[in-house]
Amino acid sequence: MATINNNYLKLKAGYLFPEIARRVNTFAQANPDAPIIRLGIGDVTEPLPLACRTAMTNAIEDMGDREKFKGYGPEQGYAWLREAIATNDFQARGCDIDASEIFISDGSKCDCGNILDIFGHDNTIAVTDPVYPVYVDTNVMAGNTGDANEQGEYGGLVYLPITTANDFTAQIPTEKVDLIYLCFPNNPTGATATKAHLQAWVDYAKAHGSIIFFDAAYEAFITDPSLPHSIYEIEGARDCAIEFRSFSKNAGFTGTRCALTVVPKTLTAKAADGSDVELWKLWNRRQSTKFNGVSYIIQRGAEAVYSTAGKAQVKELIGFYMENAKIIRAELTAAGLEVHGGINAPYVWVKTPDGLSSWDFFDKLLTNCHVVGTPGSGFGAAGEGYFRISAFNSRANVEEAMKRITAKFKA
Repeated sequence: MATINNNYLKLKAGYLFPEIARRVNTFAQANPDAPIIRLGIGDVTEPLPLACRTAMTNAIEDMGDREKFKGYGPEQGYAWLREAIATNDFQARGCDIDASEIFISDGSKCDCGNILDIFGHDNTIAVTDPVYPVYVDTNVMAGNTGDANEQGEYGGLVYLPITTANDFTAQIPTEKVDLIYLCFPNNPTGATATKAHLQAWVDYAKAHGSIIFFDAAYEAFITDPSLPHSIYEIEGARDCAIEFRSFSKNAGFTGTRCALTVVPKTLTAKAADGSDVELWKLWNRRQSTKFNGVSYIIQRGAEAVYSTAGKAQVKELIGFYMENAKIIRAELTAAGLEVHGGINAPYVWVKTPDGLSSWDFFDKLLTNCHVVGTPGSGFGAAGEGYFRISAFNSRANVEEAMKRITAKFKA
């Protein structure tokens, strides 16, 4: 008889966002006239930039022309997109990243999980707490953890609490770890990391032979010019870091799917015999075997992000969402709530009032305000007592949601 991967049985009952959807659907069915506003999952709401839509439309026309038609593309991504990314996102910021070190994919969420394919099961893995659930759950699925305890913490993982005490930036562990997940600007707290903070992590990783998985999905929302957008702005990072980026939030590609992973050719890890192995070669082999590439049409749309018009339109899109974040921060602060994030990131991290648990606050907002957010406990034990509110929505919905919440808590 066929058997299953028993590691899946160690996962908690449901992934965070499907559980939110279940609760919202239950409420909506019982209250069909309730005007629900969703500020929970980080999905975008505004249309794709015109430059991207135009490029995709032209690419569709290419597919109807025998001379321009494209079948299977390179698994690593088309050279013209990789060159545009290398030039604009990395080299323009002083990062020594070559186009050949960039791999185009259909989402950084996928890459954050798939990267584990090229690493062994005997690594000590560190994650922040709270944390983007995908980092933890994919390690559980891969068999890199033990069972979860009552707080939902899995054996075999090193948890690094990020709290008000450390400005929501992870402290360097006192023990040796092999794989380190860092996300800045942070999801869910909205915190950012200075160059000095990231330099300390890079120095630690190089001293211990560790690899940093750096999730920079929200780097485009950084407005402070002193803050790094890439781990590769830090000296020595080429020798210890893999970076993940996405077009989902900056250019609204959540429904069209395009992202990238950077694996420097200077990056190595140990084989069982103690020899050094280039991770670029392993990831290239993995992608060539398990991935057929992102569609030509979508990659042309992503390329347009770097056009003159595309840059202006993406900047406007980011500014729109950051104005939403500014409104959320201001209104919740005025209502007497403790608020973090929302300055260099599209997420606002709110302390739940009156000692309410994260899920109790979720239910209270849904029931009394018809507003949906994300319980902090869904991101880890240290997220208990907090709540994430997303700036990804229309201006009208954000203003209405804040009106409802502030009316409730000011009263």
